[in-house]
Amino acid sequence: MTDGRTPGFDLGRLLAERGGEGYELHARYLNHQLPRMLHTIGFDKVYERAEGAYFWDADGQDYLDMLAGFGVMGLGRHHPVVRKALHDVLDASLADLTRFDCPPLPGLLAEKLLAYAPHLDRVFFGNSGTEAVETALKFARRATGRSRVLYCTHAFHGLTTGSLSVNGEDGFRDGFGPLLPDTAVPLGDLAVLERELKRGDVAGFVVEPIQGKGVHAAPPGFLRAAQELLHRHKALLIADEVQTGIGRTGDFFAYQHESGVEPDLVCVAKALSGGYVPVGATLGKDWIFKKVYSSMDRVLVHSASFGSNAQAMAAGLAVLSVMEDENIVARARETGNGLRNRLAALVDKYELLQEVRGRGLMIGIEFGRPKSMALRTRWAMLQAARKGLFAQMVVAPLMQRHRILTQVSGDHLEVIKLIPPLIIGEREADRFVDAFTAVMDDAHNGGGLMWEFGRTLVKQAVAGH
Repeated sequence: MTDGRTPGFDLGRLLAERGGEGYELHARYLNHQLPRMLHTIGFDKVYERAEGAYFWDADGQDYLDMLAGFGVMGLGRHHPVVRKALHDVLDASLADLTRFDCPPLPGLLAEKLLAYAPHLDRVFFGNSGTEAVETALKFARRATGRSRVLYCTHAFHGLTTGSLSVNGEDGFRDGFGPLLPDTAVPLGDLAVLERELKRGDVAGFVVEPIQGKGVHAAPPGFLRAAQELLHRHKALLIADEVQTGIGRTGDFFAYQHESGVEPDLVCVAKALSGGYVPVGATLGKDWIFKKVYSSMDRVLVHSASFGSNAQAMAAGLAVLSVMEDENIVARARETGNGLRNRLAALVDKYELLQEVRGRGLMIGIEFGRPKSMALRTRWAMLQAARKGLFAQMVVAPLMQRHRILTQVSGDHLEVIKLIPPLIIGEREADRFVDAFTAVMDDAHNGGGLMWEFGRTLVKQAVAGH
């Protein structure tokens, strides 16, 4: 170099020099609406470090994470076992991604994953949840020789073109057509499912055992009955466990809450990464994989450039080891049930609180129309502008006053979704319940700051920006 600077890349120096420019850089070079939205709702924080279920800002204030990176951080941030595994795999200087060998780590991770779904036989590793779903769609079509895939209204399966075709929310689909010729089925509606299957062109039915948008669980018995219908009509059951899997709902996979359910294909991602290296996995039956990879000529008919990379495989193996060693699934079930029961007990106390539902550490808090005249008038004002504004009014003070990060569960939904790291305990549950109670008290007492923020949201909604 000729300008006198020390040569070479120095990440620490780069962040020290320009780390404060994050929002400006995003506005200039990335999705310009993201910083704008964060400024509007008061989420424009700058975090300096993170560990477990907490972030810290430059002033040393802690923030409780009840979002887990949309479910990615199942073990929280920077779990020491996962962190060490990544150091170890980098230090090993493995001959990774040669593409013409069979390294042990992918096979070892596949073996561990399949132990949690013993009715399945093989795994394809990709890089994300949407890629896991894309893989399942392709495999189902190839295995059955049919083209159409059924999905549920309000489902979310990803945003690439194939997975978008089975996305049940029009807001994500608008402007990106034409999509694949697939058909929506109301969650729990066996009659509609059977009607579509009788047409004889269905390859499979992809379903979240608990829908992320709104946190709606499949009705008891639905998955088993759907499986019987699908197999009777020679179609496949595809379980999307991208968010619900890896212990989130108090079982390793959410479909396991219902006895007798054995999906033909299972999609996994998010928490398997340990929060470090993107990884997706599609688990399936042997005969399906043999239909796809039917000859040596078709050995690469479905592959991923970064699939099965050593860092992702090491992270996945470390995650599963921690899940077992720290009894994470049982902890998530116990903590989640306790938290959900405490929140459900508040329904009778607050007329704006309609329902608390979910399983394990996947909890939906739904708000609804109040009975008293004063609250009903304010509720109507928000609903007239845009459905979902009240839930955002709750999310904002949880962050701004109580330093707790949550999210509205979907566009036009009056539902907050809690998907915290699976490692949280009573301390974090107490903090959330205390904060939520304070926000509900404020809302029902006509607290000026909260409803003033509501008016700001109404102006934004009316302006359409």
